[in-house]
Amino acid sequence: MNASGFPSDIETWHSKEGENHRGYARKVLSDYLQTLLAHLGGNCTCTKCSKISIRDKPPHTNETNRTQPYADVGDDEDLPSLRFVHQDDRILAVIRDCVTFPKFLYHQHDLNDVVLSHNNLTGEFPNWLLDNNTNLYGLVLVNNSLTGPLHLPTHSHQNLRFLDISKNFFTGNIPIQVGAYLPMLWSLNTSSNDFDGRIPSSIGDMNSLETLDLSYNKLSGEIPEHLTKSCINLQFLVLSNNSLEGQIFSAANFSLVSLSRLQLDGNHFIGKIPECLSNSSYLEGLYLSDNRLSGRIPNWLGNMSELVDLIMPNNHLQGPIPPEFCLLQNLQVLNLAENNISGNLPSRFSPPQIQQVHLSRNKLKGWLKDALFNSSSLVTLDLGYNRFNGGIPNWIGRLSNLSCLILTHNNLEGEVPHLLCHLERLRLIDLSHNNLSGQIPPCLDMTALHGDYHVAFNTTSSNAGAPGATPMRKEETIEFTTKNISYSYQGRVLTYMSGVDLSCNKLTGEIPHQIGNLTRIHTLNLSYNNLNGSIPSTFSNLEQIESLDLSHNNLNGKIPPQIIELHYINFFSVAYNNLSGKTPDRKDQFGTFEESSYQGNPLLCGLPLPKCCDANCSPALAPKASTDIEEDNNFMDMDIFYISFTASYIVVVLAIAIILYVNPYWRRTWFYLVETWMTSFYYFIIDHLPKGFRH
Repeated sequence: MNASGFPSDIETWHSKEGENHRGYARKVLSDYLQTLLAHLGGNCTCTKCSKISIRDKPPHTNETNRTQPYADVGDDEDLPSLRFVHQDDRILAVIRDCVTFPKFLYHQHDLNDVVLSHNNLTGEFPNWLLDNNTNLYGLVLVNNSLTGPLHLPTHSHQNLRFLDISKNFFTGNIPIQVGAYLPMLWSLNTSSNDFDGRIPSSIGDMNSLETLDLSYNKLSGEIPEHLTKSCINLQFLVLSNNSLEGQIFSAANFSLVSLSRLQLDGNHFIGKIPECLSNSSYLEGLYLSDNRLSGRIPNWLGNMSELVDLIMPNNHLQGPIPPEFCLLQNLQVLNLAENNISGNLPSRFSPPQIQQVHLSRNKLKGWLKDALFNSSSLVTLDLGYNRFNGGIPNWIGRLSNLSCLILTHNNLEGEVPHLLCHLERLRLIDLSHNNLSGQIPPCLDMTALHGDYHVAFNTTSSNAGAPGATPMRKEETIEFTTKNISYSYQGRVLTYMSGVDLSCNKLTGEIPHQIGNLTRIHTLNLSYNNLNGSIPSTFSNLEQIESLDLSHNNLNGKIPPQIIELHYINFFSVAYNNLSGKTPDRKDQFGTFEESSYQGNPLLCGLPLPKCCDANCSPALAPKASTDIEEDNNFMDMDIFYISFTASYIVVVLAIAIILYVNPYWRRTWFYLVETWMTSFYYFIIDHLPKGFRH
């Protein structure tokens, strides 16, 4: 026990950190906590905070899986100041379920780290913590309900390294002098608040800054040149989802050579992708989506050997994909969708680690040839809404991890390759709006959609991004048509989505009964083809299907009565075929489908069609009389109109008469007005009559 009353063994804690002395650690910390409790008089009660866990942990490490001893103490106004034996020894206080700042914090003057994340704290930014604790190293207030402006400390704080106030409700401008009062920060995160105004130029005074995350605010203006010139240690710059504008960077004032991640998506940047970024040779992630960038995709991007994510959809980029992209051996995500990119895919573009390729809604053309032929890690391939022609290449069948294949709205021809049957993880396939012919491969029953198979999309990367920054989420977005409407599926929703769309082609033959094995499919669209034969009875096994469209084919026979067992279906169409017999019983979901789901089949009968299946069918049972008037010409019933108009007129006249009878003042006023109008009308007539009629 030392002079301060704390156990002397605590001094040796860090010297033991490299050894396997977990039992020793528990004993030392337990002794320390017993001493702390003795200072409290052994009477700890919990008022506004349900738990204050005092844990031994070196600050800002990634040892999140380490089991650490802790004890719970209460929030007490008379709790003495915490004192540490050595400056290098830290006790991290993790406080949960608070509605106000714990009282004992107001009495502390030697704190090194304060973590108050994921509480329900209200009030304003606690700059008094910075004023009272000049040795404060880290302040984390993530996910609370704090409001108001960001208050700076009274004096410049020389020891604060980490400040994270993300996911609160702070408002106003980020203080202009933030760089002068917090000059030693390594990480600043103000994301997911309501800050507005410009980015302070003084952030450039934080020469040691490595992580800056100002995303999801309302910031405007340009990126300060002082920031891009002076923050030479900056590795993670995240400014996404604001209202920033202008050119991205100025080449004359760019010194961010240590950048690893640049995230500027969701702003209003214009101009070309700045060539000065080529000096950031450590760049792993470039996120520029949803801006107004123009010009060609620069060739030098192919020389960024560390690049993992290149995400730039929804801009105005044009020109071809540079052949230098074939050199990007570490690339995992390429997203250039919704631009004006033209030309062919580079024939040797096949990054070995690529997982997602999104090139939809461009002007790409030509054969798919050998591009991506060796990318066995590919999970998503979206080339929809382009001008590709030729056949579907056989190498797609070798992409063993492929879960999503989107080739819709191209000029592809030939047959659906049987090699697609080898893709056991395939969950979403869209080959619609092409010129494909031949039969649907019977083996295309997509093992991933069987009831006993469990595989989901890997929609996020394992790269967690910077410590202290908003987690890097590479949630892909897939556009897919279901229920006759084009939807965009993203994130967790995409992991549950599954479907097959072969519509608007020239497919022939019968529908394979094996399609009925897709018990986990959500949407199936085979419309606008030349399919014949009957509807497989196995379709009753599609127990999770929500949308089934078989319209505009040459299907014949009866609709399987077992199909009413599809309890989740809410869009169904077999219109314009050669089906016969009775429509499915109007039970459950099938009781909601209208005539349009069955029209164009002359031999079909039964509700909701107007044609009865037997002579005893009463016309009254058909929903014709109630809809003809509404749908023919949208006229209202005139008899009802005349009756209601007359009744309204009588009510108005009676109301006026009652008012005049009850109120003498209004009665005199009314008669006076009538007399005035009659006199005026009399003289008007006299003045305009010819002189021969006045006498």
